Amino acid sequence: MNHHATSLRTIISIMFGILLALALIIAGLAWFIYGQNPALAALAVAALLLPAWAILDHMMTARHYDHRNLPERPEFYDHGLLSQPMHMEELGGRSLKSLSYVVFDTETTGLSPSGGDEIISIAGVRVRDGKLERGDVYTALVNPGRKIPKASIRFHGITDDMVASERNIATVLPEFKTFVGDSILVAHNAAFDMKFLKLKEESCNVVFDHIVLDTLLLSVFMHDKTTQHTLDAIAERLGVDIEGRHTALGDSLVTAGVLLRMLDMLETRGINTLRQAIDASNQMVEVRKQQEQF
Repeated sequence: MNHHATSLRTIISIMFGILLALALIIAGLAWFIYGQNPALAALAVAALLLPAWAILDHMMTARHYDHRNLPERPEFYDHGLLSQPMHMEELGGRSLKSLSYVVFDTETTGLSPSGGDEIISIAGVRVRDGKLERGDVYTALVNPGRKIPKASIRFHGITDDMVASERNIATVLPEFKTFVGDSILVAHNAAFDMKFLKLKEESCNVVFDHIVLDTLLLSVFMHDKTTQHTLDAIAERLGVDIEGRHTALGDSLVTAGVLLRMLDMLETRGINTLRQAIDASNQMVEVRKQQEQF
């Protein structure tokens, strides 16, 4: 279940309940002071508020259903993008829970980074010493300098008007790099997002030579009996709440929740250090490719 959508529905329901209660109190006061019939006033208020609540609830339910049925991105694999050498000698032997991570996600105009698609939103959340630091977050919309296809808007809800006054990637990406610092990058289906970052390095004068972990590959390692390794499937399997799915910040938070669950599970599988986690992930690339043939 999308708990973000559920909580929003709950908040709106409570707001309408409060409005209805206030209206009934006012109707009662009107009867007490002016002798007006409170029943008629209450019926009039209910006739206005209840249909409005029903319409909003239907719209939220439809949006939630639509997002739950959107297809996942295709899976991408590239050893060169997932095995960067930055600080490997220094960090490779460190325990996974002792490290600092930036779990990130991008929203884009499409699925072809080499074919001209652009980043339109990027977000990252920090996980340090085995804990999510919700106050240490980066999020930005990006003006892609091109039209956003309607087919893509269906996924992320970002329109041309929303990014028209936003900064371009040459400004945003160095800022994101500063936020990342020396942390390890983590993403779901990480090669997809990393490809977009790497293609912009020269024009943005930045280099992402970070160690990268992919929660998709770690999931394949830990749950090799299933082929279901979408972010939704993993979150459900690990009991992670879904917040703001198909937004860069929302998906970063979900992936961070998945990572934190995985850190405990990896220990039980004998994966205690960063080097062990990277080796396990790289081995899963071939496993995943074989699974797709069946």
